[in-house]
Amino acid sequence: MQRLKEKVAIVTGAAQGNGEGIARALAKEGAIVILTDISDKVYETAKKIQASGYKAIPMRMDVTNFDEVNQTVKKVLERFGRVDILVNNAGIYPHEPLLRDMMEEFWDKIFKINVKGIFYCTKAVLPGMMERKSGKIINISSVTGPMVSTPRSVCYSASKGAVSAFTRGLALQLAEYGINVNAVCPGYVDTPGARRALGDDVDQVAQSIPLKRFGTIDELGDLVVFLASEESNYITGTEIVFDGGNIIQELKIML
Repeated sequence: MQRLKEKVAIVTGAAQGNGEGIARALAKEGAIVILTDISDKVYETAKKIQASGYKAIPMRMDVTNFDEVNQTVKKVLERFGRVDILVNNAGIYPHEPLLRDMMEEFWDKIFKINVKGIFYCTKAVLPGMMERKSGKIINISSVTGPMVSTPRSVCYSASKGAVSAFTRGLALQLAEYGINVNAVCPGYVDTPGARRALGDDVDQVAQSIPLKRFGTIDELGDLVVFLASEESNYITGTEIVFDGGNIIQELKIML
């Protein structure tokens, strides 16, 4: 039995990686998934999901452009009448210079995509969700920022910390409207981007994780499905860590 049958879901940053896994998992559970991304690769990803017999609609959208976001949501509402699920996945994780050397433009770019993009997308879908007193908003945060950090992730950590704080505040604000707002905090997920960033250290890093491997995009998608389904109706304002136990280990080492 499909848990999300005929639910209308928007997933940002859905062209590849985590977003692709999330979109595929939602579609497998019966949702009508609108895949959005700044990259034209989103059309190819949607075709792959469609080829499996699921409902996937690609739309090119820049989360940092409020007009584009509004127009995209407007098109979805005109066609389907509602948005039941919003997954704010779009984000960047660039290699950072030291704060001493960081240009203001670098800081602004990360916050514009990782934080303001979530604000724009959420703001666009809220009127309909509030009117129907129903909706699921899932923000993809990170363990980096809310729980741990690294020497070259000051700006990224700050942006993801903001995502987690936004999630909690919004959950309180929208509780009376029956809208659930939660965040997922991934650690290492097996994506092409993660492998490129780690290079020759991939296997070593994987073995350092208690479960001895990276998470998969399909496993991340399954977690998002749970948060988008009725099974999570009594969960709001929380952050679920998806990291194979790595945070527990890091805390153990620190203690």
